[in-house]
Amino acid sequence: MSGGADPRAGREVQPRQGWVAPHIATEFPGLGLAWVAVEAPPRRSPEPVRRRLHDLSDRFYGSQAIQMRERPIPAAYRVFFRHIGLDPDRTRTPVEQLALDRLYDGGFKSRAMPADALTVAIAETGVALRAFDADRLDGELCIRDSAPGESLPGQGELAPGTLTIADAKRPVGLLFGASGEGYAVAGDSRRIAIVAVQVKGVPQIAVDEALWMAATTLAA
Repeated sequence: MSGGADPRAGREVQPRQGWVAPHIATEFPGLGLAWVAVEAPPRRSPEPVRRRLHDLSDRFYGSQAIQMRERPIPAAYRVFFRHIGLDPDRTRTPVEQLALDRLYDGGFKSRAMPADALTVAIAETGVALRAFDADRLDGELCIRDSAPGESLPGQGELAPGTLTIADAKRPVGLLFGASGEGYAVAGDSRRIAIVAVQVKGVPQIAVDEALWMAATTLAA
């Protein structure tokens, strides 16, 4: 799979837009998918990234984390979660899960790349991001529902109509949830696809910023 320019080459990061199955787009206006691919194998995070995590920790203290859900972008994901049958107070949105992890751990702990790059971008923008091994993906990415008898590798058969992120062949991850076995970033990954899920109320400029921030942090 190809997508976006390599930030190491000094070019602008150009997100690719995935497609959404028409009936899903009708049911959930504003739902979208975008991604960039970065040549950057998993590794220990450099010192500037670890310092940035420390600085972010100082901004994500208790009351700030609680008030965060009232901000427009986190609130948009909470609304969408309810629309698809997820209770956001039990299944946390990505940015709220980060905030809870920060409170539990006493700060944003470095978990190496690409996890730290996603933490920085999600915490700064509120946009939902995830990473896949770009070389395992086949063709363009999309949001679609699972067909009867379709499965997610390593997770078993999916209930028909489950919302997934899929490539040209099969689902590679739940829309918000597990990635298929073999598609997550592993120690031997060389190209990483950073994927943003957009919902109604999340502006395109925020999605572009999140992808740019994650990609440039990952390539640092």
